Formats: sequence, C-alpha cells, structure tokens
Amino acid sequence: DTEGLLRIKEEIQKHYRRAQRHQEKKEKIQRHNRKLGDLVEKKTYDLKTQYEHLANLRRMHILELTSVIFPIEEVKTSMRDPADVSSESDNAMTSSTVSKLAEARRTTYLSGRWVCDDHNGDTSISITGPWIILPNNGDYSAYYNWVEEKKTTQGPDMEHNNPAHTISAALCYATQLVNTLSLILDVNLPKKLCNRQVNEFCGENLSRHRFTRAVKKLNANILHLCFSQHVNLDLLHPLHTLRNLMYLVSPDTENLGR
Repeated sequence: DTEGLLRIKEEIQKHYRRAQRHQEKKEKIQRHNRKLGDLVEKKTYDLKTQYEHLANLRRMHILELTSVIFPIEEVKTSMRDPADVSSESDNAMTSSTVSKLAEARRTTYLSGRWVCDDHNGDTSISITGPWIILPNNGDYSAYYNWVEEKKTTQGPDMEHNNPAHTISAALCYATQLVNTLSLILDVNLPKKLCNRQVNEFCGENLSRHRFTRAVKKLNANILHLCFSQHVNLDLLHPLHTLRNLMYLVSPDTENLGR
C-alpha cells in the first residue's frame, strides 16, 4: 500500500508539473492574442483613417469636377400657373375649376400614362451651362418629335435652339459624368455605358426604342451611384436624370466619397 501510495503521489506531481506547463503556455497564448488584438485594433484605426482620407480626396475631386467641367444647377422658368392666369381673366371662375387647373399643371402624360410631378414646368436642370437643360419631369418627347420631323423634312436642320439638341447634349454630358464618377468612386455600374453609347446620344438620330433604352440605362446607373453614396431616398425619382445627379454630387451629401 505504501509503494502504491508513492506511485500515485509521483503521478500527481507529474500531472501537476504538466498542468503548470500548460498554464504557462495558456498565458503565453493569451499574451500573444492580446498583442495581436492591439495590432489589429491599430491597423483597423489606420485603415479607417485611410478610408476617410480617400473619401475626402474623392469628394474633393468630385466637387472640383462638377464645379469646373460639369456644373449642375437648377434653372427656374418664368412660367405662371394657368390657374392664376385664368382666375385673373375670369373673376367668376369657381375654386374647383382653379384647383383642377392646378392639378392638371402638375400632371404629365409620359410614356403612355399620366404621372404626377409637382415640379412640372417650374424648373429644369442644366449641365455644363444654363443653355443645356433637361426637363425636370423626365419627359423627352421633344426628342422623339424632332426625330420624326427629321424623317419627313429634307435639308439641314437650322434650329440651333431646338430642345431636342439640348436634350441629347445634356444626356451625353450626363453619361460622361456618370462614367467619370464611377471611376473616382470605384463603383462598378450595373449597366455598361461605353464610349460608343456616350456618342450615341450626340451622334446619330436614335429611334424612340433605342433612345428610351439608353436613357433607362443611364438612370439606372445614376440611381446605383446614389444608393452607393447613401443619398436620401426621399429625394430620388427614377425619371429625374439630372436632378438625381445634382443630389449625388451636392456638397450637402454627407457620405459622398465613401
């Protein structure tokens, strides 16, 4: 029994020494993990700082781009509400008629359906200059009408102020700006817009189908950029091409460059 007891004590001492070694190894691993944790925390902070610095650089480049080369502004038009004009000409007009006229003014027939647009007729959005504008409500029917007239009219087009020219030019500039913004922000666009499609707006007269398809692709890319920069969704509208761009590159966009 005494010899058995001695053997058990020796085994206990052996296990105790092994437990001490394991404890030392555990403490060493814990110190190593704490060291790695501190290093990861420092690297994370440095990475966050670099992201913020990169975002500031992107923001600076974008604001410079949109202030020097592609300025986007809201252009007020001097149109009066037909309800006001009619009420002045006919004092006996009822309030219901005035309200119906005002409602009609805020309604646009677009692509085969009536859409409500509170900005209809009040403003337009310009790019690169006040003379290159797009309708605020996304109604590009002036371009379709112009293309149809060109098919039946012979000879050169001498109307330099034709709204179809400004529409195609504005869309061409908007496409160039979107492509540049995607490079600066390092955001892949869902709809590919190559140089051929950029020149498509200003090159040849597009059919209604091709024109509508190109505009839809441009609007989808603009919305994708707005989503990536966390633009307030309440400000966006799927048909407002330049207005969405204006909100995207606005200095008030807090997350621009993220």
